[in-house]
Amino acid sequence: MNLYLGIDFGTTGARSTIIDSQGTIHCETEYTFADAQQSELPSVWQNALSAVIEQISPTIRNRVRAIALDGTSSTVMLCDTDGIPVCEPILYNDARGAAVTETLRAIAPDNHTVLSATSSLAKLLWLQDFREETTPTVFLHQADWLAFLLHGKLGISDYHNALKLGFDVDTLCYPNWLTQGIAGAATPELPQVVAPGTPVGEVRTQVGDRFGFPRDCMICAGTTDSIAAFLASGVNLPGEAVTSLGSTLAVKLLSHTRVDDSRYGIYSHKLGDLWLVGGASNTGGAVLRHFFTDIELANYSTQINPEQESLLDYYPLLKKGDRFPINDPNLPPRLEPRPADSVEFLHGLLESIARIEARGYQLLQDLGATPLTKVYTAGGGAKNAVWSAIRKRYLKVPVETPVQTAAAYGTALLAMRSAIDLRLED
Repeated sequence: MNLYLGIDFGTTGARSTIIDSQGTIHCETEYTFADAQQSELPSVWQNALSAVIEQISPTIRNRVRAIALDGTSSTVMLCDTDGIPVCEPILYNDARGAAVTETLRAIAPDNHTVLSATSSLAKLLWLQDFREETTPTVFLHQADWLAFLLHGKLGISDYHNALKLGFDVDTLCYPNWLTQGIAGAATPELPQVVAPGTPVGEVRTQVGDRFGFPRDCMICAGTTDSIAAFLASGVNLPGEAVTSLGSTLAVKLLSHTRVDDSRYGIYSHKLGDLWLVGGASNTGGAVLRHFFTDIELANYSTQINPEQESLLDYYPLLKKGDRFPINDPNLPPRLEPRPADSVEFLHGLLESIARIEARGYQLLQDLGATPLTKVYTAGGGAKNAVWSAIRKRYLKVPVETPVQTAAAYGTALLAMRSAIDLRLED
């Protein structure tokens, strides 16, 4: 039986899922990232990649026909021409790109997706301005580099990861305003961009020998972690959406209409003949875990009446700056007043995050996206029934948990469909 491997790199760890052609899960593994300095992250990621693979039984690994990976959107890095990182990666929520706002606005069209301090292009411009070295480099996203470790072909990305770099999904090329605007002696090589799931190359010989993958095991172009979670849900009807409640909050609405509006951090990913419209906020589970343990969250949640509105009005962030539905790198956290009662405080946090989610979906519809009919929830927050009930009150549509919610499952689906399509073409 042929099997397909999806590997998800989120904000706190890596996970893998192996499925067959019917979508049945045969194995799942996970690995939590060790605490590390930002400059050490490539080594952490490389160790995590090996760890989630090594946990898979050898008898399963030798039946894997295709592999795909996802990474956090707009987590980027510079590598030399051998694929070795030359500086610390810049993470998805890093707003240092605010320092090059004027340059960014001079290059990009008005209201473009890249006009954000956390976009991949903003980070590229920052690297050009603040790095003194001029040796040849390649600009990659996290998922691009991790896939390179498996297939060995440096400089290949997918158009989900490359959207915030400025890649045009209508013409399927980099626009002239981008290539001309960044041209210079220190300009890194931009990755070649292909459709998510595109077969890139067979697994490197040394990787296949180490892990016992078949020699013709295909490595496919990947996607972002939030799109992988969307794919896992099985949503395929316009008007249906997926909210990923992990460390951060990401919303994705399947729409007939494309919506892009940098004023609010809204952008659209191409998904077949439809558009995946959404945005990502820095609020979410990381804020909750800053104040509560998992046991406290579970215990206090049961003491909350989800039908009773909290009067506390927060904007829960761990540090200043948000991307959606307010796109402001200097937006201050609002976590006061804090009541003495921990249950009341948690109630206020859950309600406030739910308001941000509802505000986001309303904004998408106000700007022309297909009206919302149902929301599926992925991520750790999907397990909190009280939070789901609070969110349903704000969203005013059914809120459900899909059968599959793991991003690694969605990426495994991407690999599986790619391998099946490739066999049909052959």
